[in-house]
Amino acid sequence: MDELPTWPCVGCGHDTRFEQPPCADGHTDDGGDCPEWLCVDCGTAIVNGEVSVRERQRVA
Repeated sequence: MDELPTWPCVGCGHDTRFEQPPCADGHTDDGGDCPEWLCVDCGTAIVNGEVSVRERQRVA
């Protein structure tokens, strides 16, 4: 098992380990990496990396 990365957590207020939950958004379907990570201590979620955002179309 790979060692979990350690980053600053705004929820805990200190550096802590983060893990990836199962990806429900399809980021890993084509072999890519999921950008979502969770603090193992408090559960604060972060997004690490590039994220594309689709613009919503306004219905008149």
